[in-house]
Amino acid sequence: MEAKLKKKSLKYELPFHLMLVPGIIVVLIYSYGPMFGLVMAFQKFNPVKGFFGSKWVGFDNFEYIFSMPDFQQALWNTLNIAILKIIFGLITPLLLALLINEIRKKWFVKVVQTSIFLPFFLSWAILGGIILEIFSLEGPINMIMSAFGVDKIMFLANNSWFPKILVLTDVWKGMGYNMIIFLAAITNIDPSLYEAASMDGAGHWKQATKITLPSIAPIVILIATLSLGGILNAGFEQALILYNPIVYESGDIIDTLVYRMGIYNAQYAPAAAVGLFKSSVSLVLVSISYYLAYKFGDYKIF
Repeated sequence: MEAKLKKKSLKYELPFHLMLVPGIIVVLIYSYGPMFGLVMAFQKFNPVKGFFGSKWVGFDNFEYIFSMPDFQQALWNTLNIAILKIIFGLITPLLLALLINEIRKKWFVKVVQTSIFLPFFLSWAILGGIILEIFSLEGPINMIMSAFGVDKIMFLANNSWFPKILVLTDVWKGMGYNMIIFLAAITNIDPSLYEAASMDGAGHWKQATKITLPSIAPIVILIATLSLGGILNAGFEQALILYNPIVYESGDIIDTLVYRMGIYNAQYAPAAAVGLFKSSVSLVLVSISYYLAYKFGDYKIF
């Protein structure tokens, strides 16, 4: 009987498995196939000789990149920018969700939600051009500052301002996504809790701090935990579009360093070594984050 059920189940599920085959092939070719190129990290790679003809040098490329001042600076910039993005990318949408939850005009809530969520769907290729214009020397920000007698600032050519702009614009672009998640969590809270608190004389602030925040705390912890896996991802597309040689000191991250080393300087082996280092650290952080998510948030992938 059990064998018949398994055979029937396999016959039913076979078409679905076959539908997965094209996607699996694409993933194998474009995601797993290029991983063979990581062998360059252990070679003195020569494009003419290829993978099999290039000299094997072991960990020499890793010793080289770890001694590079540019790599050390890029690593610090990456950690600094990524951590700030994670912190403010969590706090900002949480505050927005709490504020929007207090609005009673449904049409206004929809307008605000749409306005905040819209930038999430736009690519950095589009937003980058807008940001470059907004923060340019003759842009609206500097025009407003000039109107109040404040000297103009070259925001995107200033090592003090550039990381702040990266964090600010990234939070602005992505805050709508987490805001929707938090709002969905808030809607699942039992309304009777608010009614009981209101009858006991609790105002909006007390209700938010004593009911709303504790109730959605597991979701907040889960999102914060899962964000740990991206601590070495400071936003390649954003940084590549907005940065320039003047702000390499504060805006050059690991991904842009690899891009310049591999594409511009043809240092394929050291670039592969940097990429492998980042991937290895990211793998460890992702594993830790999913373990913590399972332990504290009962989140499972499989």
